[in-house]
Amino acid sequence: MTYRIPEEVEKVSQGLREAGYEAYLVGGCVRDLIVGREPKDWDITTNATPEQIQAVFPDSFYENDYGTVGVKTGSEDVRLAIIEVTPYRVESGYSDKRRPDKVEFGTSLLEDLARRDFTMNAVALEIDKGHLIDPYEGQKDIKDKIVRAVGNASERFNEDALRMLRAVRLVAEFDFGIDGDTAAAISENSQHLSHVSCERIRDEFVRILNSSQPMNALIFAQRLGILEFISPNLIRAIGIEQNQAHSYDVFEHLLRAVQHSADKGFNLEVRLACLFHDVSKTEARRHSDEKNDWSFHSHEVIGSRETKKILENLRFPRETIEKVVKLVRWHMFFSDPELITLSAVRRMIKNVGEENIWDLLNVRICDRIGTGRPKEQPFRFRKYKAMVEQALRDPISVSMLKTDGNRLMEKFHAKPGPRIGAVLNALLEEVLDNPGLNTEEYMDKRAEELFGMSEEELQKLGESGKQRRESVEDEEMKHIFDKHHVS
Repeated sequence: MTYRIPEEVEKVSQGLREAGYEAYLVGGCVRDLIVGREPKDWDITTNATPEQIQAVFPDSFYENDYGTVGVKTGSEDVRLAIIEVTPYRVESGYSDKRRPDKVEFGTSLLEDLARRDFTMNAVALEIDKGHLIDPYEGQKDIKDKIVRAVGNASERFNEDALRMLRAVRLVAEFDFGIDGDTAAAISENSQHLSHVSCERIRDEFVRILNSSQPMNALIFAQRLGILEFISPNLIRAIGIEQNQAHSYDVFEHLLRAVQHSADKGFNLEVRLACLFHDVSKTEARRHSDEKNDWSFHSHEVIGSRETKKILENLRFPRETIEKVVKLVRWHMFFSDPELITLSAVRRMIKNVGEENIWDLLNVRICDRIGTGRPKEQPFRFRKYKAMVEQALRDPISVSMLKTDGNRLMEKFHAKPGPRIGAVLNALLEEVLDNPGLNTEEYMDKRAEELFGMSEEELQKLGESGKQRRESVEDEEMKHIFDKHHVS
């Protein structure tokens, strides 16, 4: 079979061979070529030492403990700008269950392939001849869609515990199954993942979520005892029965929601929110004898706090955490256009942020499919989206008012301080209810009236209006949630 190899990769391989060394493509790039995917990166292995590799390629660098030399190609394609060339390696001693205590440069390709994780990654390609070296029948396992450890599975996982999570990630990315002996070894050695850093676990978890089959992978992770290292909260959701609006328990609902987010190609933050949006229903669940059904009041509030802890423990970036927490916190927005007000829609946009409102709607789409309902966007949801579009043309923050603090201070000779903020917030409250009031003329007129009030009156005005609106809306939403069994 002929494989398409980029010119940059061929030149590096050819340079090694012309200098008298062996050169083989190895690892994930060979696996991807076999399955017909375009590799994201290219790795070459050789019997040359790092110093010998650098002698062949002066424009290269070497700054690690594993002998990997980065060869600069000058390519404009970032995937080909640097080709990694690594000497054959023999590793020994894995006291931290993650990295070898000792690395020696070997002389045999077969020795190098023997230390690799899975058979699908232990196939080498001799570029100039198009010949595959496959001592562990990786091609057969790829054809049979099986993830199988190289040699003794327990030994491989004791060498590097992260390989167990990587096996599950490969299930997600390739829609494969896991060999029985390999699966048994994962179950037996699952606790070794406690030695792996949160950052490494996060990286594999992200790749699982960004794959085409996150649901299958997370089911494997749960059955094999390694899901707890991503989030024990998900395990606690297993078997938690829901109300009559749901066809599945909380755990399956979350998995189906995240799978739909993958099917739709939604971004990572939406996928994370889908996986964790109901994660605290376990704590919030109460049984109503009157309705003879379950309710989950405030699960979104509890869940947002719990989601923050989960993502912080996995060392996600602050920006990611903040966005996902908002999506979880506000995922219970209401979507019945006959009963909800445009004012409430504007407040939801203010709560979650303009930049996040469409992602929030996408979370709701996945939430709906996760309940077992076949239609992701019924009429009332489409109508709500139209209301969002309308509301986005209206002010939803103080910064969008037709006035600002500087104008107020200049026009009314006011001093900087909390009084300016109180006036702006009072103006915003009025504009949220009636966007047509957002004109310079009305802002100036109403601001003059507000400045004429005492601080106590001004504060009371803002608070009473806010409490009145929130109280009415909360009661309306609670009544409607109960009516439609979406508590």
